[in-house]
Amino acid sequence: MNSRFLGGLCAIAAFGLDQGTKALALNTPALERGVEVLPFLNLVRVLNDGVSFGMLGGIVPWWGLIALAGVIVAWLLIWLWRAPDRLTAAALGLIIGGALGNVLDRLRYQAVPDFLDFHYGTYHWPSFNLADVAIFCGAVLLFWDSFRSAQNKPERNHREENVTGK
Repeated sequence: MNSRFLGGLCAIAAFGLDQGTKALALNTPALERGVEVLPFLNLVRVLNDGVSFGMLGGIVPWWGLIALAGVIVAWLLIWLWRAPDRLTAAALGLIIGGALGNVLDRLRYQAVPDFLDFHYGTYHWPSFNLADVAIFCGAVLLFWDSFRSAQNKPERNHREENVTGK
Protein backbone atom coordinates (compact mmCIF):
# COMPACT_ATOMS: atom_id res chain seq x y z
CA MET A 1 0.00 0.00 0.00
CA ASN A 2 1.30 3.41 -0.97
CA SER A 3 2.22 5.63 2.01
CA ARG A 4 0.10 8.57 0.77
CA PHE A 5 -2.94 6.32 0.47
CA LEU A 6 -2.35 4.92 3.98
CA GLY A 7 -2.01 8.45 5.37
CA GLY A 8 -5.26 9.42 3.69
CA LEU A 9 -7.06 6.38 5.10
CA CYS A 10 -5.79 7.19 8.59
CA ALA A 11 -6.98 10.79 8.21
CA ILE A 12 -10.44 9.67 7.06
CA ALA A 13 -10.72 7.10 9.86
CA ALA A 14 -9.64 9.58 12.55
CA PHE A 15 -12.03 12.24 11.19
CA GLY A 16 -14.96 9.81 10.90
CA LEU A 17 -14.55 8.28 14.36
CA ASP A 18 -14.14 11.71 15.90
CA GLN A 19 -17.22 13.19 14.25
CA GLY A 20 -19.33 10.10 14.96
CA THR A 21 -18.49 10.04 18.66
CA LYS A 22 -18.99 13.80 18.98
CA ALA A 23 -22.43 13.47 17.37
CA LEU A 24 -23.32 10.82 19.95
CA ALA A 25 -22.01 12.96 22.79
CA LEU A 26 -23.86 16.06 21.60
CA ASN A 27 -27.13 14.15 21.22
CA THR A 28 -27.05 12.34 24.57
CA PRO A 29 -28.79 14.50 27.19
CA ALA A 30 -27.42 12.47 30.11
CA LEU A 31 -23.89 13.69 29.31
CA GLU A 32 -24.79 17.20 30.44
CA ARG A 33 -24.71 15.90 34.02
CA GLY A 34 -22.01 13.32 33.31
CA VAL A 35 -22.16 9.53 33.28
CA GLU A 36 -19.71 7.34 35.20
CA VAL A 37 -18.45 4.56 32.93
CA LEU A 38 -15.58 3.29 35.07
CA PRO A 39 -14.25 4.39 38.47
CA PHE A 40 -11.71 6.56 36.59
CA LEU A 41 -13.73 7.54 33.48
CA ASN A 42 -16.78 9.73 33.06
CA LEU A 43 -18.50 10.78 29.87
CA VAL A 44 -19.46 14.44 30.11
CA ARG A 45 -20.27 17.03 27.44
CA VAL A 46 -18.08 20.13 27.49
CA LEU A 47 -17.66 22.79 24.80
CA ASN A 48 -14.03 23.93 24.70
CA ASP A 49 -13.48 27.33 23.08
CA GLY A 50 -9.71 27.17 23.59
CA VAL A 51 -7.00 24.83 22.39
CA SER A 52 -5.41 21.99 24.37
CA PHE A 53 -6.77 21.92 27.92
CA GLY A 54 -8.79 25.07 27.23
CA MET A 55 -5.71 27.28 26.87
CA LEU A 56 -6.29 30.54 25.02
CA GLY A 57 -10.05 30.14 25.55
CA GLY A 58 -11.72 33.52 25.14
CA ILE A 59 -8.37 35.14 24.23
CA VAL A 60 -7.97 34.05 20.60
CA PRO A 61 -11.18 34.22 18.49
CA TRP A 62 -12.46 30.93 17.08
CA TRP A 63 -11.71 32.02 13.52
CA GLY A 64 -8.08 32.72 14.53
CA LEU A 65 -7.75 29.15 15.77
CA ILE A 66 -9.23 27.91 12.47
CA ALA A 67 -6.72 29.97 10.49
CA LEU A 68 -3.83 28.63 12.56
CA ALA A 69 -5.08 25.05 12.21
CA GLY A 70 -5.47 25.56 8.45
CA VAL A 71 -1.83 26.60 8.09
CA ILE A 72 -0.69 23.65 10.21
CA VAL A 73 -2.83 21.16 8.25
CA ALA A 74 -1.47 22.53 4.95
CA TRP A 75 2.09 22.02 6.21
CA LEU A 76 1.21 18.49 7.40
CA LEU A 77 -0.30 17.66 3.99
CA ILE A 78 2.93 18.69 2.28
CA TRP A 79 4.86 16.53 4.76
CA LEU A 80 2.46 13.63 4.10
CA TRP A 81 2.97 13.99 0.33
CA ARG A 82 6.73 13.66 0.91
CA ALA A 83 6.50 11.05 3.70
CA PRO A 84 9.47 8.69 3.49
CA ASP A 85 7.62 5.64 4.85
CA ARG A 86 4.23 4.26 5.87
CA LEU A 87 4.70 4.84 9.60
CA THR A 88 5.30 8.55 9.06
CA ALA A 89 2.35 8.72 6.65
CA ALA A 90 0.01 6.96 9.10
CA ALA A 91 1.10 9.26 11.93
CA LEU A 92 0.56 12.36 9.81
CA GLY A 93 -2.83 11.04 8.66
CA LEU A 94 -3.95 10.65 12.28
CA ILE A 95 -2.87 14.20 13.10
CA ILE A 96 -4.50 15.65 9.98
CA GLY A 97 -7.79 13.77 10.57
CA GLY A 98 -7.94 14.88 14.19
CA ALA A 99 -7.10 18.47 13.34
CA LEU A 100 -9.74 18.61 10.60
CA GLY A 101 -12.33 17.17 13.01
CA ASN A 102 -11.65 19.96 15.48
CA VAL A 103 -11.61 22.58 12.69
CA LEU A 104 -15.06 21.45 11.50
CA ASP A 105 -16.37 21.76 15.06
CA ARG A 106 -15.00 25.28 15.39
CA LEU A 107 -16.74 26.20 12.14
CA ARG A 108 -20.04 24.72 13.36
CA TYR A 109 -20.01 25.55 17.08
CA GLN A 110 -17.17 28.08 17.54
CA ALA A 111 -15.89 25.50 20.05
CA VAL A 112 -14.86 21.85 20.20
CA PRO A 113 -17.06 19.27 21.97
CA ASP A 114 -15.09 17.22 24.51
CA PHE A 115 -16.57 14.28 26.38
CA LEU A 116 -13.86 11.99 27.82
CA ASP A 117 -13.17 12.80 31.47
CA PHE A 118 -10.43 10.71 33.12
CA HIS A 119 -9.93 11.22 36.83
CA TYR A 120 -8.39 9.87 39.99
CA GLY A 121 -10.53 10.71 42.97
CA THR A 122 -11.19 14.44 42.74
CA TYR A 123 -8.28 15.09 40.36
CA HIS A 124 -9.51 15.38 36.77
CA TRP A 125 -7.50 15.44 33.55
CA PRO A 126 -8.98 18.09 31.25
CA SER A 127 -11.72 16.55 29.11
CA PHE A 128 -10.90 15.66 25.52
CA ASN A 129 -12.27 13.88 22.43
CA LEU A 130 -11.17 11.31 19.83
CA ALA A 131 -9.64 14.01 17.60
CA ASP A 132 -7.30 14.78 20.48
CA VAL A 133 -6.55 11.05 20.86
CA ALA A 134 -5.73 10.76 17.13
CA ILE A 135 -3.47 13.83 17.27
CA PHE A 136 -1.70 12.48 20.36
CA CYS A 137 -1.23 9.01 18.86
CA GLY A 138 0.09 10.50 15.62
CA ALA A 139 2.55 12.67 17.55
CA VAL A 140 3.72 9.66 19.61
CA LEU A 141 4.27 7.66 16.41
CA LEU A 142 6.31 10.52 14.90
CA PHE A 143 8.34 10.79 18.11
CA TRP A 144 8.96 7.04 18.17
CA ASP A 145 9.84 7.06 14.47
CA SER A 146 12.41 9.80 15.05
CA PHE A 147 14.29 7.47 17.41
CA ARG A 148 13.88 4.53 15.08
CA SER A 149 15.25 6.57 12.19
CA ALA A 150 18.13 7.90 14.27
CA GLN A 151 19.25 4.34 14.99
CA ASN A 152 19.34 3.58 11.25
CA LYS A 153 21.17 6.76 10.21
CA PRO A 154 24.72 5.61 11.05
CA GLU A 155 24.15 2.50 8.92
CA ARG A 156 22.96 4.67 6.00
CA ASN A 157 25.95 6.99 6.36
CA HIS A 158 28.30 4.00 6.50
CA ARG A 159 26.82 2.60 3.27
CA GLU A 160 27.18 5.98 1.54
CA GLU A 161 30.82 6.19 2.61
CA ASN A 162 31.51 2.78 1.11
CA VAL A 163 29.79 3.61 -2.18
CA THR A 164 31.51 6.97 -2.66
CA GLY A 165 34.84 5.69 -1.42
CA LYS A 166 35.22 8.44 1.19
